[in-house]
Amino acid sequence: MNKQIMAVYKCVSLTLLMVGCMLNARAQSNFTSNVISVGVVVADLERSLDFYVKGIGMVKTGSFTINEDFGKRSGLTNGVATNVTILKLENSPNATDWKLMSFGKKAAHPKSTVIQDDTGVQYITIQVKALQPIINRLTQLKVPFLGSTPTPLNAKDHFVFVQDPDGTFIELIGPLQ
Repeated sequence: MNKQIMAVYKCVSLTLLMVGCMLNARAQSNFTSNVISVGVVVADLERSLDFYVKGIGMVKTGSFTINEDFGKRSGLTNGVATNVTILKLENSPNATDWKLMSFGKKAAHPKSTVIQDDTGVQYITIQVKALQPIINRLTQLKVPFLGSTPTPLNAKDHFVFVQDPDGTFIELIGPLQ
């Protein structure tokens, strides 16, 4: 074979080997989805829905009920029924589920003022196409902005930092327009 054909043969062989490795790695995974769904317990479901839907711009994609029996048998709620509302950044099967549920009571611990105040999940990061519409909506909802935000990150992107009604910190990153 001439050198060109041999080079193409090697390139195709390497590509097939890489694809095979990727498929094998996926086949060896223990997971049926590459998306993690996040359950968030909130004090006031309607207030949180306003924040996430009207302020951030998430979409409601579904809901379900956890009844007393399942809550008890699963160990999830110790027998307390609750409704779960599913939000996503977009209505897509590969978008993260942000599942809100409420038991109608406030947290037993003080609300954090900075992320180092507590342990566990303290913040989420949302990459956006344009920050200004979100800034406008959050301003209308009277959501306070933390720090000196929006803060420039680079020539293109800015950083906005807020908290949801229950204290979860939200990083919003993207261009202003």
